[in-house]
Amino acid sequence: MATALAQTNAFTGTGRRKTSVARVRLVPGSGKVVVNDRSLEEYLTVPNQRTIALQPLAETQNAGKFDVFISVDGGGVSGQAGAISHGIARALLKASPDLKGALRDKGFLTRDSRMKERKKYGQPGARKRFQFSKR
Repeated sequence: MATALAQTNAFTGTGRRKTSVARVRLVPGSGKVVVNDRSLEEYLTVPNQRTIALQPLAETQNAGKFDVFISVDGGGVSGQAGAISHGIARALLKASPDLKGALRDKGFLTRDSRMKERKKYGQPGARKRFQFSKR
């Protein structure tokens, strides 16, 4: 398996954010980005989320050097954009280990651990309480 990756020059990375998981494959190429068999502009319609997703490539000046193939599922659009960013950063790290300092300083390699808090029994939500009646 490892020799096949070395021969094809494909670098993989898994990114996570909230409940979203993105599997990213970087292949040296022209800069094409495909998410779930659709173009990035078609999949992420909000420009800010596209910027967040491709930030690791832009910050390391690798925007036009790799074709990016992404499979993402779970969560919402914002969580998926964060997961894509995390996955691209991890794949870039495999492609070029000397980028570790730049990626670490910008915070792209850090997994954002914030998740939705679970609902507790005896309450209507995670923190909300049922209405209190004194009498």
